[in-house]
Amino acid sequence: MLDDLELERYARHILLRDVGGAGQQKLKQSRVLVVGAGGLGSPVLAYLAAAGVGVLGSIDDDVVSLSNLQRQVIHDTESIGEPKVESAARSLARINPHVEIRTHQTRLDTTNGLALIGEYDLVIDGTDNFDTRYAVADLCEEAKVPLITAAVGLFDGSITTLKPFESDEKGKLNPRYRDLFPKKPEPGSIPSCAEAGVLGALTGVIGSLQAVEAIKEIVGLGEGLVGRLLLYDARSARFETIRYRRRPDKAR
Repeated sequence: MLDDLELERYARHILLRDVGGAGQQKLKQSRVLVVGAGGLGSPVLAYLAAAGVGVLGSIDDDVVSLSNLQRQVIHDTESIGEPKVESAARSLARINPHVEIRTHQTRLDTTNGLALIGEYDLVIDGTDNFDTRYAVADLCEEAKVPLITAAVGLFDGSITTLKPFESDEKGKLNPRYRDLFPKKPEPGSIPSCAEAGVLGALTGVIGSLQAVEAIKEIVGLGEGLVGRLLLYDARSARFETIRYRRRPDKAR
């Protein structure tokens, strides 16, 4: 149940016909794991904490550096040198004391990922490397946990939702991450943000979209991004959507 302070805190959600008290209760009962507490993870964690997600997990093995602060707005100058998950937890506690914050100061991989993911109802991937993205997608498929994954470039970003363990309205299995991106790029073929740069506010746009899709998924409102890749070009201020389907099963 929501207490009086929570009813006031979430009043603008509860007024929404498609959310209401029942939807806010679903948010309170939900458990969400955010992989990465950086540029994308910052707005995701902040908005989901503000929205009243009951259990919010943060996993990251990195520490805060000065160059992070141009986009990773959940951290501040005083947190430089501190583990990102600890810095994020402190900020989230200030945003909403009703949320249980779980910190995992490690890198999610095939050795620990399945057990961690199994503790949550939904996973959001905000990482910046392809090895982790593919691992998270494979593990979420195995654990049958929905995944909202996104990526950013210099001035562009993309986001999609993955539920390959479920079928669409025609009875066909939903697509996997590997149906969208069959092969990992060769190492060094795509420069990292440390090498090429990234527009700081862009991560706020894409991360906020991830938070919106997460709330929709939890509450059960609107149309999600399963089978659709949403693209954003900051240079032209344009959104586009690409539809994709499940490919015939092949060995990975």
